Amino acid sequence: QVQLVESGGGLVQAGGSLRLSCAASGRTFTIATVAWFRQTPGEAREFLAAIRWSTGTTHYPDSMKGRITISRDNAKNMIILEMNNLKPYETAVYYCVAYGGGGPYYGTVASDYDYWGQGTQVTVSK
Repeated sequence: QVQLVESGGGLVQAGGSLRLSCAASGRTFTIATVAWFRQTPGEAREFLAAIRWSTGTTHYPDSMKGRITISRDNAKNMIILEMNNLKPYETAVYYCVAYGGGGPYYGTVASDYDYWGQGTQVTVSK
């Protein structure tokens, strides 16, 4: 099993930046890919970014390129998400997720992922 714990959420002003952290523990040697999703009430979970645990290669949807960065610190078993120029509609719960081998190289849908953190609330004020 893998446990994921997010931190760094809170209130952000429109146009501002955020930095979220995800601490992984447990059988981290089984992790293939880690990603971030977000979800607002009544909406589907939205893929934001993914990173391969061993190589650090990354994947972003076109809608996020240039505004978001995912990185890792393997020594600390930590995954970092940084976003800038946030908008009020990006108020959501942000989730760190992971899966082991057997899935796609970069999962972009929620069902690709086996492990989920509890989520961290990010509120972007006008």
